[in-house]
Amino acid sequence: MSSILFIETSTNVCSVAASHEGEIIFNKEDHSGPYHNERLGSYIDEALSFTDNHAIPLDYVAVSCGPGSYTGLRIGVSMAKGICYGRGLRLIGVPTLELLCVPVLLREMVAEEDALLCPMLDARRMEVYAQVFDRALREVRPIHSDVVDETTYSEYLSRPMYFFGNGAAKCMEAIHSPNAHLIEGIEPLAKNMLPLAEKRIATEKFEDVAYFVPFYLKDFVAKLPRKLL
Repeated sequence: MSSILFIETSTNVCSVAASHEGEIIFNKEDHSGPYHNERLGSYIDEALSFTDNHAIPLDYVAVSCGPGSYTGLRIGVSMAKGICYGRGLRLIGVPTLELLCVPVLLREMVAEEDALLCPMLDARRMEVYAQVFDRALREVRPIHSDVVDETTYSEYLSRPMYFFGNGAAKCMEAIHSPNAHLIEGIEPLAKNMLPLAEKRIATEKFEDVAYFVPFYLKDFVAKLPRKLL
């Protein structure tokens, strides 16, 4: 089994965790933010000191790749890439909306077999970044920037649909359906990256450390000539 360092900075929460042989062995979170520029470096130092002092060599770094806070993602990805370069580790990108689904599924908050999950991250006003999954975390609808009104998710609401994340509460005012359910208190946290990171390790889905960028830069970078990167 592998050892992984996890970094999550996509929202106001700053969190760092580490795992060994499928178990979380270190976890640090700050929910008072956004103070990523103040907290993240010291949290990572603590995690690395913990693994080094216990003679646990790290194999991978997993980092949230968005969508989410422009500044938070930039700080988190920069730190992750620096550690990968310095220690010769493989890099794993974990999509933030997929990460939000992990605690919902692990805590069995959704009972219906045909239910859909809709994680949401707040953008502005009635706009959110959202994605739709089934209970097996298969993508039903890709990430969209949605301006939410009563019709936005109508094609999916013939089935039970659960909304969560920091953009969900405001959307429930506009979504009028008995099949729409709000789950409160769900945040993207580093410790919840473990199953998603291990899935990517099993399928050898790693990122190129040199060219990896957060969600908000992907389209821009894709248009650049390779020689400019």
